[in-house]
Amino acid sequence: MDKILLIGNGGHAKACIEVIESQNNYIIDGIITDKYNSDKEDIFQGYKIIGNDIDLEKFSNEYRYAFIGIGQIKSPHTRINLFNKLTNYGFILPNIISSHALASSRSQIGNGSIVMHHALINANVNIGNNCIINNKALIEHDTMIGDNCHISTGAVLNGSVIIEKNTFIGSNSTIMQGIKIGQNSIIGAGCFVYKDLPDGTIFK
Repeated sequence: MDKILLIGNGGHAKACIEVIESQNNYIIDGIITDKYNSDKEDIFQGYKIIGNDIDLEKFSNEYRYAFIGIGQIKSPHTRINLFNKLTNYGFILPNIISSHALASSRSQIGNGSIVMHHALINANVNIGNNCIINNKALIEHDTMIGDNCHISTGAVLNGSVIIEKNTFIGSNSTIMQGIKIGQNSIIGAGCFVYKDLPDGTIFK
């Protein structure tokens, strides 16, 4: 298995660790976090914290793979900045698919995206880079999801939905078939979206 660095040590990072361990393709060799203290040895979920963001360029000479374990609700900007920084330093950001998820071989999942436990991705789905498809999300056939999106727990995206980049879809929300949601939008938990929404919509 290849060594990988995980960026972040919050709640989403804990969930990412579970998925990476289930996939059994990568060994987490260290955690990068802004809470790093070089004067003491810290452990997070059984893994050593080895540095912070300013160390990433140095670590790029030692590691090929890195993954962003920082979540996204109100804004994707932290994840976008990290994705760009890691890419510029030459890291490979693989997609991580839980062994407990079902992702159609006829779908495409971009770099640095994660598909978490019990998510289901049907045929001809296209998911961009740096996305989170969270636990038990259902992504139906022919749906397109842009870069830097978070499809939260239990969300349902019916067939031929378009979710443009930098958008958050809240837990247990349902997007009706054929709907388009513009970029930089936020859909609240439990919402039913029955009409197209323009860029920058906050729908609750």
